[in-house]
Amino acid sequence: MKHCWGESVRAEVKKHTEQEEYWFREGCFITEIANDDGDLACSIARARVEPKETTAWHMLVGTEERYIIIGGRGRVDIGDDFQQEVAAGDVVRIPANTRQRITNTGDEDLIFYAVCTPPFTSACYKFA
Repeated sequence: MKHCWGESVRAEVKKHTEQEEYWFREGCFITEIANDDGDLACSIARARVEPKETTAWHMLVGTEERYIIIGGRGRVDIGDDFQQEVAAGDVVRIPANTRQRITNTGDEDLIFYAVCTPPFTSACYKFA
């Protein structure tokens, strides 16, 4: 669905609200930041992985994902052969249909924004 001027993004400011963080079966905490009809091109969530924890192997079918690391440090695994250390300021790019996981290798929470295109839906999420 496109908006009246033909774009997938509506001109607006999505105001910050105190969203509730929830435990996601992947092994991390999620806060939905933006996943609504104001932006049909992407969704944004804040993820938090506790120290020494690793998320489950998973993939997003038909959805590309970017992690924008804002706190902590960790290691990301993408596909079968890619592994890289990450820290605040790093951007991780994950192709659609590619298995992935992230490990918090530090002593404080690993926090990042997950930006998905097209927007995340529960139907695209698969354990891998």
